[in-house]
Amino acid sequence: MPAPQLHHVQCLNPSGLHRMAYWSWGDPQNPNGVMCVHGLSRQGRDFDTLAQQLMGEYRVICPDVVGRGESDWLEDPEHYGLQQYAADMVALLARLNVAQVDWVGTSMGGLIGLILAALPDSPVRRLVLNDVGPALEWSALQRIATYIGREMHFPSAAVATAHLREISPGFGAYSEADWTTRSAPMLRATPDGVRLHYDPGIGLALRALTPETAMESELFLWAAYESLRQPVLLLRGEQSDLLRPETAQRMALTGPKAQWVNLPEVGHASLLDRSTHFGPVLEFLRQP
Repeated sequence: MPAPQLHHVQCLNPSGLHRMAYWSWGDPQNPNGVMCVHGLSRQGRDFDTLAQQLMGEYRVICPDVVGRGESDWLEDPEHYGLQQYAADMVALLARLNVAQVDWVGTSMGGLIGLILAALPDSPVRRLVLNDVGPALEWSALQRIATYIGREMHFPSAAVATAHLREISPGFGAYSEADWTTRSAPMLRATPDGVRLHYDPGIGLALRALTPETAMESELFLWAAYESLRQPVLLLRGEQSDLLRPETAQRMALTGPKAQWVNLPEVGHASLLDRSTHFGPVLEFLRQP
């Protein structure tokens, strides 16, 4: 099985500089690029299966968003947010020296792509939104806030994997061996066992969210979405508690009029690692 190459790019934040890691698949000289960006508490290796499907046709880049995976942690956790993440992606695109990329974003990664796609002269050519849209269900955000950054240390990898499995029912059914494989990039060894791979500070903004600030963000994101001119593919897990069918329907009828596909047997959110899930992505990206 092919393995990705790990690289880093230096980025600017309000307190100084940090390094963002990214995993690269395929020919580094290929001008056709796909950026795959993960969800809030995840990391770039979530896209291993999708990248292996795409690497023969594209250069596939899967960053570890700052504070996650192999990337640095920010000195001030108050700076974790979409504005910082979008700025980091601009620095990464400059490093890659590409004029345009197709974007596959899961949850938070989709919102980063949405913000970049809405900018004038955007580098985003096509946009895949994996179980995310401008409006996010408040109860689902509260659910995520109950565990993000809370329980970080575990006596063993097996206990940590069981924890990840418990908080991630939306990924769908996997065998014990599959869960172990998918959880390995999420864990880091410590003298006392293992810890999760991310800075617990990434959860501060989510826990500080109120219904009022969430509504302000929603209005901003709807305006960004409805300004898009790029083709958009919207993937919604059939059991998703974050992306309502009503939101998906509005996205299919307004702005870029997203092509909407329901993904079977998952909620929030698919890892795009089974053919019924990555198949629509391949078809969409291969369109003229």
